[in-house]
Amino acid sequence: MKDIKIIFFDIDGTLVDPATGKISGKTMECLKRLHDNGIVLCIATGRPTASLPNLSGVHIDAFCTFNGSLCYNNREVIHSAPIPPKAVEKVLENATAMGRPVSVAVRNRLAANGWDEDLAGYYRLAGLELSVSEDFSSACEEPVYQIMLGCREADHPDIIRDAEGVDITFSWNRAADVIPAGSGKAQAIQKIIAYYQLDASRALAFGDGHNDIEMLQTVGTGIAMGNASQYIKELADDVCAPVSEDGIYHYCLQHGLI
Repeated sequence: MKDIKIIFFDIDGTLVDPATGKISGKTMECLKRLHDNGIVLCIATGRPTASLPNLSGVHIDAFCTFNGSLCYNNREVIHSAPIPPKAVEKVLENATAMGRPVSVAVRNRLAANGWDEDLAGYYRLAGLELSVSEDFSSACEEPVYQIMLGCREADHPDIIRDAEGVDITFSWNRAADVIPAGSGKAQAIQKIIAYYQLDASRALAFGDGHNDIEMLQTVGTGIAMGNASQYIKELADDVCAPVSEDGIYHYCLQHGLI
């Protein structure tokens, strides 16, 4: 496994332990050592850019945010695919009919049009507090990369009904992310790998959620966290220890990556 050139990391349940809301010291050390060994490091998350965790002291080469709808590094935007404006309007209409508030994610901020416990809980997973935005309407006029709302999986068809150009994904069973059709972590990873002129066979990825499945299947070696569901573990190429036990650190150490 020493020919690995690039690694993709999900955030919640992978880098960040949900029990603490933090990235452990061992995981931070692992990221630093991977970078020192010349491996390209990329974040691949459903989170908006406005809610990325503090990675001070760690060099991350590229970010795939909004489940892959916006990819960038410190020099340029590598891939940008916002939701079509008419689809944004339709999803908002559907959510209103369901009695569900939503949060729209634009490039550098989130804006919500209401509050409920599920959406507030989704915010808390990212270390944020949900509040109603006075400028929600103006935010919707900007390019919208993701729409978040509380729901259950059975609600997904109603959320995107008659909204052309969108898909729906989730990493938590009480909320969902509406994203551009044809987007997702798989497409984002392909864009990043091509940008760095690398081969997918030399790519590794760590993830734990439903929205990580396509990522784990796109790279040469997909690693499910020990805290992932059995379904995701069975789809992955390998399984490491849970995030609470510094699974990434120990996997990379065991396989000679650090």
